[in-house]
Amino acid sequence: MQERPYVISIAGFDPSGGAGLLSDCKTFEQSKVMGLGVCTALTLQTASQCISLEWRLLDEVIKAIQVLMENYPVSAVKIGIVKNAEFLDEIIKTVKIGNPEVKIVWDPVLKSTSEFTFFDFKTLPQLNPVVNKLSLITPNYNEYSVLKENNLLPDTNKCSLLIKGGHREDHLGTDILVENEKETLLLPVEDCQLLFPKHGSGCVLSSAITAELAKGENMETACRNGKLYIEKFLKSNPSLLGTHS
Repeated sequence: MQERPYVISIAGFDPSGGAGLLSDCKTFEQSKVMGLGVCTALTLQTASQCISLEWRLLDEVIKAIQVLMENYPVSAVKIGIVKNAEFLDEIIKTVKIGNPEVKIVWDPVLKSTSEFTFFDFKTLPQLNPVVNKLSLITPNYNEYSVLKENNLLPDTNKCSLLIKGGHREDHLGTDILVENEKETLLLPVEDCQLLFPKHGSGCVLSSAITAELAKGENMETACRNGKLYIEKFLKSNPSLLGTHS
């Protein structure tokens, strides 16, 4: 059996390779875990805009997860774009049937940077019981604000919360990890002036953290190691598409 831990990305397909499944699997490979993938949606996008999206049927997604969970000892799962709260809940249930101890990270991509809406906002209230079934959610500041306004933040004794600082107007690049109701500031290691904006950077950070959890790191260490990974990614070149190394 493969020596590396198995990790599944359940996310959208981005033909530019900057976000979603392709980006997650690049991150998994560099993080020394074995990346598997289940596609939730087919998108047509570039590094600067999302043009269209076609959701896969929930039954197809669930079947693919079941097949992977039955055939590989999956220790962590990263979830990206999902259609609505029901979609997310069914994914979580299926994963936990396959392995009740699995670590599950959700990157709640509600809208793209170019304002393309992914998540059905009408189902936001249904997220309330769902988020506490996760191990970690990783919203950026805009997504955090939406969740907070709708009283959808997790009980951090059950599900940790990492508020990503890439969209902060103050203290740019400072993330906040909330675990067991305790806040820990994760300060940027690199000078943020040396880092370049990247398409899919949220996907990369979340998948890097998921890989660290799969390797047995605790939540704080996993988030710190993920932060080191994303900063290296952000300084890889000046374009919107970063490289992994």
